[in-house]
Amino acid sequence: MTAECAGTFWLVFIGCGVSVLGTVEFAPDARVLEQALAFGLSVTTASYVFRSISGGHFNPAVTVGLAIANRFPIRDLLPYILAQVTGAIAGAMLLGLIASGRPGFGTAVSSFGANGYFLHSPGDYQLCAAFAIELVMTFAFVTLNLAATRSKSARLDDPLVIGLTTTLIYIVTIPVTGGSVNPARSTGPAIVVGGWALDDLWLFWAAPLAGALLAGLSYPAIFGACNGEDGADPKISDTLLQ
Repeated sequence: MTAECAGTFWLVFIGCGVSVLGTVEFAPDARVLEQALAFGLSVTTASYVFRSISGGHFNPAVTVGLAIANRFPIRDLLPYILAQVTGAIAGAMLLGLIASGRPGFGTAVSSFGANGYFLHSPGDYQLCAAFAIELVMTFAFVTLNLAATRSKSARLDDPLVIGLTTTLIYIVTIPVTGGSVNPARSTGPAIVVGGWALDDLWLFWAAPLAGALLAGLSYPAIFGACNGEDGADPKISDTLLQ
């Protein structure tokens, strides 16, 4: 739980910090790439440090997807999610404390990395578009995590692959919703911003969790039933049966 909390803290602080603390104005396309790289690199570095301890989820959607696919014990589902949300809130609050040291800064005039749709979408995208892209991209991200962790022997390049995928996903989703695919990542900034960010937060739980559910259910069809080769832990299956 401590590893999940710390990893999610790092993800939110670095990923959102690029846009909140930046003082240099970039072209819009460069800003999107910069933010996407920050999220991708934060996931990569956190995974290298904490993956051997907690599995390196840092995302309630990943945890739910692994549990649905019979790759994670149900009894640990809620503690993991609580740890991830706690880390995200702590990261956002520290970011807010630091950002408040800049004259004229205020969450009321800054998105603070919060996610939104319609009037609060960077590209003014409507609800249906925001829900669709968050669902589809979460499905892809959780499926990749399931595929990358099939083997019992962890590969050194797995965190890098997951981080690069995060970067690609954020390049696509930032113009639409500000980039979530992670309910914890959305919750931290929303609590700091309040108001509209909390009103829009439901979507960034509903869509990613729906995508995670679909990924977990479709995993056996895509990769075959769980067996000794794909890294499924028999103890986890026994726990689920109990």
